[in-house]
Amino acid sequence: MTTDTLQLTQEKSITFVTFVATCLSDVDAIGQATDQLTTFIDTIHPAKMIFDFSGVKFFSSQVLGVLIETRAKISSYQGQLALCCIAPQLKRVFSITNLDQIFNLAENRIDAMSILNS
Repeated sequence: MTTDTLQLTQEKSITFVTFVATCLSDVDAIGQATDQLTTFIDTIHPAKMIFDFSGVKFFSSQVLGVLIETRAKISSYQGQLALCCIAPQLKRVFSITNLDQIFNLAENRIDAMSILNS
């Protein structure tokens, strides 16, 4: 499942959410991605999700809201979430907002899978 903003793929028991754009700031595109994620989660109830930020250089605060909302949704049925491949300047955003305390942050997909499988 792919939009202009993100791509959803499944590998075994893990759903990967890969951002297609390098700049995630368009309100309409983020809204469309949110709708896609919500529908997917409500239908599939993925047990494990990894958001892959490879190539993303910038995102608006709206993306943080999407991540928090997604985490709450999948946590409601004991699902797990990890984020990976986050550029250093974006990691600072997670640190400044203390969101690094509630999200599992990993350097790459392999580390993210290890976090979710432990």
